[in-house]
Amino acid sequence: MPDEQQETSSTSSQTETQQAGTQQTEIQQTETQQAEPVGDGDYRVQQGDCMQSIAARRGFLWETLWNLPENKQLKETRKDPNCLLPGDRVHVPEPRPRQEGGATEQKHRFRRKGLPAMLRLQFQNEGEALASQPFTFTTDLTEPYEGTTDGDGVAEIPIPTGAHHGTIRVGVGEEQKVYEVDLGQLDPYDSISGVQARLNNLGYGAGEVDGRLSARTERALRQFQRQQQLEITGRLDEKTCDKLRELNGS
Repeated sequence: MPDEQQETSSTSSQTETQQAGTQQTEIQQTETQQAEPVGDGDYRVQQGDCMQSIAARRGFLWETLWNLPENKQLKETRKDPNCLLPGDRVHVPEPRPRQEGGATEQKHRFRRKGLPAMLRLQFQNEGEALASQPFTFTTDLTEPYEGTTDGDGVAEIPIPTGAHHGTIRVGVGEEQKVYEVDLGQLDPYDSISGVQARLNNLGYGAGEVDGRLSARTERALRQFQRQQQLEITGRLDEKTCDKLRELNGS
């Protein structure tokens, strides 16, 4: 009889351990669930797309497409028109012709609204703002754009339609710093790839932006959570994603 009781107790313990392991796995899967495409429009979002670029190619203001009732689910889910997930669907209607009157044999100037898009970046060095520093921004589509960062190290830069990559040089001489910027490549803040990119932007070294929750990405998440005084989970919980979005500005 004692042997039978021991065996029953052991079996029960193993079952409880398996159930606990299953519950833990389910929790981890829920916390790290990859964001899924949303929307049911006719245009399928590609990597590098944002609402601005999609609208410009189709002859619309991005606000027009973003605020369409057919794109309500996309807007409510993504929240940011500049951070769409590849595979999202955008409803793009047929362009509506518009007529403008004008006298004959005279020149008339028409200005397209909403262009160019503006990129806003803040530059820091070990937590200290690179304030009042000259900068130059270049792409392969336009002439270099020059400006000066403000007192908080912020630069506002016009982005030409169709540009996907740029180089920013901040400062002069030996102190000059060079940044390579991928334009339109930032995935939504609650996706693994979006979290990896935002961690890298903040200097946490999450590794390659590949959409996989690697050991390196988990370490970066834990470091970020520790420094931001969040619960240290190494997972994509809501508070962590919200904080990353806040510090990145999108």
